[in-house]
Amino acid sequence: MEDRIGVIAVIIKDFEQVERVNELLHEHRDCISGRLGLPFKEEELAVISLVVKASQEKINALSGKLGMLSGVSCKVLLNQ
Repeated sequence: MEDRIGVIAVIIKDFEQVERVNELLHEHRDCISGRLGLPFKEEELAVISLVVKASQEKINALSGKLGMLSGVSCKVLLNQ
């Protein structure tokens, strides 16, 4: 399958999920080209932007696993 380049936006509202999010990102490190994480302590949330390069199946698998975590929202934007 052809690799796609895209961005995954992750918003973490439940800080108890941070460890699990990091575990998932580590498991999928082969498809992550860049990562930017910003904590917003006053708003009690964190935002992570991931630049990914992988098959659409791998990208969807990662975003699906992230989105299934309680208190975590995830959206994907892929190149055409």
